[in-house]
Amino acid sequence: MMAARSDMADGEVRKVDMDNKKITIKHGEIKNLDMPGMTMVFQVKDAALLGKAKVDDKIRFKAEKSGEAIVVTDIQPAK
Repeated sequence: MMAARSDMADGEVRKVDMDNKKITIKHGEIKNLDMPGMTMVFQVKDAALLGKAKVDDKIRFKAEKSGEAIVVTDIQPAK
């Protein structure tokens, strides 16, 4: 459980694009991707994830590299 938790990054939702299955997140470091904090657009693995977030929500999320894209695979509310 702890290993999975550490793979999650902190972020704040800036935009949710249901039509294109994308989400814009202002995020901190994403350790598993060796990525510094920034604001960027992510594809989502499952469009149902977009229903878990709205603009200005503070979230924890998991992102993985899938081919050339970085894809969000999990979204949870920040505690």
